Amino acid sequence: MRSRKVLLVIGFLVTWTYATYYLLLRNTSVHNSRNQAHQAYRVNTQAREANQKSHHLAKSVFEFVKLKYLESQVPLPPPTTPQISIVAAEISGELPEQLVAKPTPARIPTKTYLANGEPVFPVLVFACNRVSVKKCIDNLVQYRPSIEQFPIIVSQDCGDEPTKEVILSYGNKVTLIEQPDLTDIKVLPKEKKFKGYYKIARHYGWALNTTFGVGFEFVIIVEDDLNVAPDFFEYFLGTHKLLKQDPSLWCVSAWNDNGKAAVVDASQPELLYRTDFFPGLGWMLTRDLWAELSVKWPKSFWDDWIRHPAQRKDRVCIRPEISRTRTFGKIGVSNGLFFDKYLKHIKLSEDFVQFTKINTSYLLKDNYDNTFLRRVYTYPIVTYDELRRNLIRIEGPVRIQYTTREQYKRTTKMLGLMDDFKSGVPRTAYHGIVSFYYNKRRVHLAPNANWKGYELSWS
Repeated sequence: MRSRKVLLVIGFLVTWTYATYYLLLRNTSVHNSRNQAHQAYRVNTQAREANQKSHHLAKSVFEFVKLKYLESQVPLPPPTTPQISIVAAEISGELPEQLVAKPTPARIPTKTYLANGEPVFPVLVFACNRVSVKKCIDNLVQYRPSIEQFPIIVSQDCGDEPTKEVILSYGNKVTLIEQPDLTDIKVLPKEKKFKGYYKIARHYGWALNTTFGVGFEFVIIVEDDLNVAPDFFEYFLGTHKLLKQDPSLWCVSAWNDNGKAAVVDASQPELLYRTDFFPGLGWMLTRDLWAELSVKWPKSFWDDWIRHPAQRKDRVCIRPEISRTRTFGKIGVSNGLFFDKYLKHIKLSEDFVQFTKINTSYLLKDNYDNTFLRRVYTYPIVTYDELRRNLIRIEGPVRIQYTTREQYKRTTKMLGLMDDFKSGVPRTAYHGIVSFYYNKRRVHLAPNANWKGYELSWS
């Protein structure tokens, strides 16, 4: 009996154990199935989200590539500001510049003559890394009578972004061209401090080739640190024909090296001169002259090179009594050479002279030599002391004579004129004669009447 009870108890325990194991196993399976289902749901959801993100990413990449590489090749009407995703920008390794609207500069015009037959005069402004170019461009735009006849082309070297932004801010009022060769220039150690002059010469050569390559007959050159007079454009309109009529002329300059207010006649803003000295600082040349010079253009110091007899060949420029340009650029590659002593005192003409209505034939070589040269040597000779103390009894122009380099330099320093020479030529001189205004009188600082020519050794 007891054995039977023991067996019943053991049987009950075994049954209970199996039943408990079964129930536990079942519950665990159900719980695992639920977890697996939940995980599967989460995986499916994540997959759908990843697929959507992949779709958007591909779409963004396609839009970016289309904008950057396809639309830039085919001119289309300006679109609205494109919404390019940051993801696409990160993939391309750059933030799209198209998000910021920038003015579009005008292209170099191809029209070289107007409908009435007058030439187009591109104004070629040389710029580098001075944001003050704005003063120059503002001035040119202010006084420009015609955007069609006087397109402003700003040629930039250096790759300076702030300066470029200033130039681009003018939109289609100006054309920006960029000097493509920004590589360093190797020079000898002793010439390292002059490297800036090498880059300037390279820039001038490239920009003039580019501009004259369009087919223009004339180009007006302006540096980025110049202001111009109200009649700046009228001045070149009224004198450009002289360059074609007279082979002894090779440039028209708006600058007077001795143009300080104390030594010019403010009552004669229309007065012009011939000069053997190349002035620069706002000047016009012809396509024929550039064709001659371009094939032998120097690697540096182009302005001194152009003044050499081998280039000048006894040719002369036209220059005004009162400057039509004035420099405000004390800081530059020349480190303000002459600025404080001379340049900042140059008087800028404020009058508007209608040069197109003035007969300028008196500037042609034969006419000028037969009048100007002949008259100068008829004027009485005086000393500087007599001039300074106003001891001259007669009215009218006078002449101060010099015979040596030292005498010339001493006299010019006393008079407040520039005293240096370039290739033996004094600034503003014609046949050695430097004309200026002093104590309300026209004065000519002149060599002997039997003058034989310039001496290179005087430089």
